[in-house]
Amino acid sequence: MSEKDNEEYGFATRAVRAGQVRTHEGEQAEPIFTSSSYTFSSAGEAAARFSGEQPGNIYSRFTNPTVRTFEHRLASLEEGERCVATASGMAAILTTCMGLLKAGDHIVSSRSIFGTTTILFNNFLGKFGVDTTFVPLTELSAWQQAIRPNTRLLFLETPSNPLAEIGDIAAIAKLAHDNGCLLVVDNVFCTPALQQPLRLGADIVVHSATKYIDGQGRCIGGAIVGSEEVVGGEIYGFLRSGGASMSPFNAWVFLKGLETLELRMERHSASAMELALWLEQQPNIRQVNYPGLSRHPQHDLATQQQSAYCGVLSFELKGGQSAAWKFIDATRMVSITANLGDAKTTITHPATTTHGRLSAEARSEAGISDGLVRIAVGLENIKDLQQDLRRGFAVL
Repeated sequence: MSEKDNEEYGFATRAVRAGQVRTHEGEQAEPIFTSSSYTFSSAGEAAARFSGEQPGNIYSRFTNPTVRTFEHRLASLEEGERCVATASGMAAILTTCMGLLKAGDHIVSSRSIFGTTTILFNNFLGKFGVDTTFVPLTELSAWQQAIRPNTRLLFLETPSNPLAEIGDIAAIAKLAHDNGCLLVVDNVFCTPALQQPLRLGADIVVHSATKYIDGQGRCIGGAIVGSEEVVGGEIYGFLRSGGASMSPFNAWVFLKGLETLELRMERHSASAMELALWLEQQPNIRQVNYPGLSRHPQHDLATQQQSAYCGVLSFELKGGQSAAWKFIDATRMVSITANLGDAKTTITHPATTTHGRLSAEARSEAGISDGLVRIAVGLENIKDLQQDLRRGFAVL
């Protein structure tokens, strides 16, 4: 499928076919190129490849045909010009920061992000002179007030993990651009099947391909999507030298995941919506957090910028950590794991897992209570899932 064809075909077609270049063997499925290096017809061709004068494969750390196919396909789905695949979702965020930032630069980030991202910003980028200010995701005035003359990046994830808050991508993108900054959006909960941040004004989209892009909990990987100038410049340059590379096998698995992404995200979202409505009727719950619920504070915004509401929800149980752990331990079918985006429903206690390395104060500021439980709804029968969760309610 050519670049021109990419513009003409719909999402589902591009998810199956974009980026594929068949070899002389005429294969139907994309091959896995497991070679670490590539040969050249002459010393002159090798020199031209290494200097960038001639396109082509050099070394699989930064040029691999299977990885390139995945990059082209995801870029097409996100409607970006360039994609750089990485070893993990966190590697995607690190590569973005290392490619674009220097000592003395400043990040403004939503407070409602994955706990490990907070650790990366504070504990590691901070050691190299990059400062981060954390603000409430939904308070635009707080974003404005936090921006400094040396602010380079604004960073958010929406829906947020695990409270499912919704950030106004278009409004924050305008704020970023008015102040000479770039907006980076973590699109892991929605994927391009439900939300396309670049169309709303974001400059860069990052993914943990480990989650819904894989869809079956098999492989670790990440991706960065944006313009050729931004992503194809220093971000790709850091990957080439830094080596946080995606393996060809994992890229092939993610290609297979993209083929069914739209179908799966529709099912995940529909089941999560049904479960959220059911949870609202259950005892011992203070609050259910899901943007599909009409009472959700950003429900209208979610409806505007997403085509569905995603497959992740959370709820706060009365009784704190003790109640949350009893509830989780009483289930039999759902998987107790911090991963998400799997065909299998997963359940976790954010305060002691995904956000466990944050201080109690930081968790409180982010709204992560001791009674909070997160569920990433899988593809099982919804009635079976409800029956399993009833076991949790029964012990309370």
